[in-house]
Amino acid sequence: MAYDGLFTRKMVDSLQFLVDGRIHKINQPENDTLIIVVRQNRKNHQLLLSIHPSFARMHLTTKKYDNPFEPPMFARVFRKHIEGGIVKAVRQIGNDRRVEIDVQSKDEIGDTIYRTVILEIMGKHSNLILVDEQRKIIEGFKHLTPNTNQYRTVMPGFQYEAPPTQNKINPFELTGHEVLKYIDFNSGKIARQLLENFEGFSPLITNEIVNRKQFMTNETLPAAYDTIIDEINAPPTPVFHKNHETGKEDFYFMKLNLFYDDIDEYESLHELLDRYYDARGERERVKQRANDLVKFVQQQLHKYQNKLNKLIDEQEGTKDKETQQLYGELITANIYRIQQGDKSLEALNYYTGEDVTIPLNPTKAPAVNAQIYYKKYNKLKTREHELHHQIELTKENINYFESIEQQLAHITVDDIDDIRDELAEQGYMKQRKQSKKTKKPAMQIQSYTSTDGDTILVGKNNKQNDFLTNKKAKKHHLWFHTKDIPGSHVVILSDEPSEATIMEAAMLSGYYSKAGNSAQIPVDYTEIKHVHKPSGAKPGFVTYDNQKTLYTTPDYNHIQKMKST
Repeated sequence: MAYDGLFTRKMVDSLQFLVDGRIHKINQPENDTLIIVVRQNRKNHQLLLSIHPSFARMHLTTKKYDNPFEPPMFARVFRKHIEGGIVKAVRQIGNDRRVEIDVQSKDEIGDTIYRTVILEIMGKHSNLILVDEQRKIIEGFKHLTPNTNQYRTVMPGFQYEAPPTQNKINPFELTGHEVLKYIDFNSGKIARQLLENFEGFSPLITNEIVNRKQFMTNETLPAAYDTIIDEINAPPTPVFHKNHETGKEDFYFMKLNLFYDDIDEYESLHELLDRYYDARGERERVKQRANDLVKFVQQQLHKYQNKLNKLIDEQEGTKDKETQQLYGELITANIYRIQQGDKSLEALNYYTGEDVTIPLNPTKAPAVNAQIYYKKYNKLKTREHELHHQIELTKENINYFESIEQQLAHITVDDIDDIRDELAEQGYMKQRKQSKKTKKPAMQIQSYTSTDGDTILVGKNNKQNDFLTNKKAKKHHLWFHTKDIPGSHVVILSDEPSEATIMEAAMLSGYYSKAGNSAQIPVDYTEIKHVHKPSGAKPGFVTYDNQKTLYTTPDYNHIQKMKST
């Protein structure tokens, strides 16, 4: 993702209002995340500093985090040195992803001290370091010893050294024409050369520069470069870019022209990152908790798909049964012509008028040969009936696990146990051991509020789907489901929903389906009284009639704004 040096520059600019604010609290809700609460303009602002290997970042957050009862030692050190202090500066180092926050504070005896919080955003090497006014390290989240790192040491008491740089050029210190001396057009790959030479550039912005003109020349490159720099210096337009065809996603502080067909705008960089990383963080937690569950569902789906192919191949073989019956009939009709020891019979097929040659067992009597063909016919007929039954059961299992697979793409951590319990109840997994004292939590169905104020409920697993459709909703409420696509049950809890509410419910149905990233998704809707659950059907399976169909394209930003619980 594009939390590059340019994005860092914009973020630091947006945080300048925190200067002269007082540090009210310091918490460490997660192992790699520090929250510094700054009181400014009579309001508390939560400054999040993360050194997560994939999600390292800095921004203001409105999310409420659960803090451990006993604060970690790292948080205690920060509290001791900067809690109650005044933020004196927030600055970026060059155009790099390094930020320093200067704090004026008091020590135990009331003397004024100066501390600097240093955030280094470097992927898996990201670090958070606290230094004193002489730049000596007080504490670092990741300790680097001379034995583990040959470039620098990050240990309490050592002098702080910046991470080794590649001596790149600050892109704001030269013009487009001055860029030319760092580019070799004969070598090609202009975007890569820009990336290798200029500090803080990411592939996202270098590709944007190159794609602003059809060809890169001595004239077009400077023009494209200056245009991008001008746009960078303009007020930020926080956006989330997505390409529905490739599934590629990017956030940035300005609109890009690169291969994106969907753009969502946000009020601020902080709201953009809060929304993005909250969703990514939730998916990461779900992935960790449900990794074995995802593998199990994929294995079951693969198993039943292979089984279906084999059953269909076997079913093709049973089509020969009619020939076996015909041979039995023709042998019986021509039994007077057959002598013991004959190896075949030439007979007229009185259904088609054509002659057929029927193989015979010369060691068996003519009547026995007829019975052999009748037995083959009856065996294939019985097998065909059983195969048809097994194929229907296997298709039912495939549909079931496809619905579970779709649900796993949208679940929260709290929904994982519901799916495990459901699979255990259906006999696919072993039942979990539960303490007798454990009280089962109430079912939490996802709720949305439409633009016109109506409540729309979405079942995010089969238990919720059954409860929502069969118990929660009333007979006249509208029920939604994607047409012939695995998805969630969606219900509008309104007697007379508006057309806008109906379209929003359909959009939710499309979003919470296997086709959630597609456009123009077909969605059926009907009244609950027309939805029926067959006897013995698997959880979440229903039939319905009297439906209407409309087409929808999910708008993630709009869906997030509708979310109410």
